[in-house]
Amino acid sequence: MEKLIIEGGFPLHGEVRISGAKNAALPLMAATLLTSGRHTLRNVPDLRDTRTFVRLLENLGVKSERYDDVLILDSTHLNHTEAPYDLVKTMRASVLVLGPLLARFGKAKVSLPGGCAIGARPINFHIMGLERLGVICNLEGGYVDAHVDGPMQGNVIYFDIPSVTGTENLLMAAVLAEGTTVLKNAAREPEIGNLIDMLNTMGARIDGRDTDNLTVHGVKELNPAECTIIPDRIETGTYLIAIAATGGSGKVTGCNPAHLPALLEKLRCAGLLIDETADSISISWPARLREVPILSSVDIKTMPFPGYPTDLQAQYMALMTLGSDICVITETIFENRFMHVAELQRMGARIRVDGHSAVVSGRGMQGLAGAPVMATDLRASSSLVIAGLAASGRTDISRIYHLERGYENLVEKLSGLGARVWKEQE
Repeated sequence: MEKLIIEGGFPLHGEVRISGAKNAALPLMAATLLTSGRHTLRNVPDLRDTRTFVRLLENLGVKSERYDDVLILDSTHLNHTEAPYDLVKTMRASVLVLGPLLARFGKAKVSLPGGCAIGARPINFHIMGLERLGVICNLEGGYVDAHVDGPMQGNVIYFDIPSVTGTENLLMAAVLAEGTTVLKNAAREPEIGNLIDMLNTMGARIDGRDTDNLTVHGVKELNPAECTIIPDRIETGTYLIAIAATGGSGKVTGCNPAHLPALLEKLRCAGLLIDETADSISISWPARLREVPILSSVDIKTMPFPGYPTDLQAQYMALMTLGSDICVITETIFENRFMHVAELQRMGARIRVDGHSAVVSGRGMQGLAGAPVMATDLRASSSLVIAGLAASGRTDISRIYHLERGYENLVEKLSGLGARVWKEQE
């Protein structure tokens, strides 16, 4: 098993290009199950999760071809409707095959999903919504065994709490249902807009893009499509935070600033200069702070889009350990997403967890020291990378397979910004 080594204390400078969004690629890959034919997806990141999802699709009978960032999926000979535990256990997004399999075949058996250890993340919203469409769902032996007698029937579905994967699954289920389905209090994340674009290109009729009220007019059939994956807003935010944490300056390209309104505002409030174009974000320190950067401590509270994203909470916490004062970070999405706190404390961070909030007492821009640490989940891993880049001395990060689930060419991209980072065997 490999570990990541970082020699910290060197400002990051330069330009880094963002890959396609993992959280957009996976539902679009699932959508290819809805109809036979060759589907072409562009800007697909080459990650552990996307490779796992391809294996899951192949297990169902899909043929795949990959050329650079282009993924071709042919679902013509799809012949299985069961997603086994061995393929689903490492990735919660595997549950996204449930909706399209039911829409196309009227039955599906999908193992309850795994993934990062950041809370229960139940699929009750998926099951509730499918039952509103006429699906019979049984939970037995760790599997969701679902079937529907005849076509699904459109209905009104209300989410108590916006659910991203729940919204995506029910969109894919409803496009071939009879009648009209309305999803109320649906999630509005940019990745859902990407999925809606693909489904409409396939012949679906979905209204309300970018709102929390989605109307799906069921159609009889769909066609294969071409679609481009949107840039990864979480990767974008991670590099912006890393540059800020090291006292550097840089430009993130191939991104969409409109997908990160809350983070960009918080970075500005913390004292950074942010310059946006249609597809790039530049970040730097004011001239008076370039020699001795002073980072203002700014509170955040994670919220559904367009609020502050939970997937950038851990990275922001690493940044705030370098702040000049005290800030409060409140997590409202997942109940167990402070697992990185203990590892940051090993590096000198002063953090106190109180229920769903963490109180961070900043130590200034030179306040962290390198140490051996262990990654516990994908975003916690990236927070440790940021802390290691900002810290003095050497940081060894073990269990970096989490990082490989969500960051394409991380070592190469960081090295291109001047970081001293490499991999070694444990």
